[in-house]
Amino acid sequence: MPNPFNFTISQLKKKALEIREDLIHMLAEAGSGHSAGPLGMADIFTALYFRVLNYKVEDPLWPKRDRLILSNGHICPVRYVAMIHAGLIDRKYLLTLRKLGSPLQGHPSIKDLPSLETSSGPLGEGLSQAVGIALGARMKGEEFDYHIFCITSDGEHQEGMHWEAVMAAKKYRLSQITVIIDRNNIQIDGYTEDVMPLEPLIQKYQAFGWRVLQMNGHNFQDIIDTLQEAKAIQEAPVAVIANTIPGKGVKYMENRFQWHGVPPGKGPEDVVAKENQVQEALREIRSMGGLIEEGE
Repeated sequence: MPNPFNFTISQLKKKALEIREDLIHMLAEAGSGHSAGPLGMADIFTALYFRVLNYKVEDPLWPKRDRLILSNGHICPVRYVAMIHAGLIDRKYLLTLRKLGSPLQGHPSIKDLPSLETSSGPLGEGLSQAVGIALGARMKGEEFDYHIFCITSDGEHQEGMHWEAVMAAKKYRLSQITVIIDRNNIQIDGYTEDVMPLEPLIQKYQAFGWRVLQMNGHNFQDIIDTLQEAKAIQEAPVAVIANTIPGKGVKYMENRFQWHGVPPGKGPEDVVAKENQVQEALREIRSMGGLIEEGE
């Protein structure tokens, strides 16, 4: 079963811009939520839902669908918007993020959105969930019926539980797991290498017996080629280090940890006044159409 959309590169670029624009509207209406991570991961989520993942829009719980685990649940706004554009969530919920009674909570809840694989909570748990799903698939004889992607932040690699799951995935030879690491170098309190250094990250995964790939998280061809390569590797689980720019598309947010956990209209005013942040973000995103090149 191929991806239901199988977009071209140019279609993916256009869709990513639409997703970023809706993301700004969603966050602004909520008045809370994370900006930097969701904007930085917009291209990867676009590639996943519109080119890479195998799934059925009309049957979200199709048994042979690829599984997508979101470990860093705080970036869920970009997943919600991507799912809305893919037809997996009704668009009427776009402006209900974090509101009482909305299925779009601050962290994804499988109770509210049964099309998800798991609920997201404390950081560091996602890979353990992916390991459990993979082992369950093996017990049921479904080990290679689907692939399991687990998206993690770089900051949550400071959690011990994550590395326990890294060991388990290698021990049980769970080659159907691909971890996508959002290597944006920031977390809520600062830059990762200042808070708790992660490097050398490649060598750490290799020391645990994983295959490691790298990709430009804003280059659609690189994203597609790298994730397809990861799916094809059979001898070990795969870690994909996705180099991304937090806040991508909104210059006053880019590479600034101060925008990790605040929406436009509520962020620092050293560059853009709060009352102008939403419109300036939308203006900058709309100007990206001719600026994102495949090699950027």
